[in-house]
Amino acid sequence: MKDNISHSLFVPQQPDEVWEYLTRPDLMELWLMKNDFEPVVGRQFRFMTNPIPKFDFDGITYCTVLEVDPCKKLSYSWKSGPGDGLITVDSLVTWTLTPKDGGTELLLEHTGFKEARHFAIFSALDGGWFSNIKKIAQLLNDTPHGATNA
Repeated sequence: MKDNISHSLFVPQQPDEVWEYLTRPDLMELWLMKNDFEPVVGRQFRFMTNPIPKFDFDGITYCTVLEVDPCKKLSYSWKSGPGDGLITVDSLVTWTLTPKDGGTELLLEHTGFKEARHFAIFSALDGGWFSNIKKIAQLLNDTPHGATNA
């Protein structure tokens, strides 16, 4: 079983504009889920959505910020399960932003799927991340330059 999700996309915006969509809770909610994220190493936060019982997912993803290199790299743990404190998925999400050709190469890597029981959630996340990274690109294209800077 493949144990690494990786998606890369070029966007014509600069890394600081892309960074906003990876680190501002209000903008993250537009393409991912409700959250209480802050880009501070050690910060524990959650992504919250509706439960999906067929994936043993209670709707809450528990995360801890592990690395913040502004406009370059962001990583956080990604833990979820069926509820009652049981964690069945313990993985890592890493975003890397690389200036390229007047824009940004955005790379998402989600690693740590080592068990066969993770196949269904792995497949769902793989497709979900692909869709979400495209949502980021669309949001960036739909937003006038500098409009995300509140």
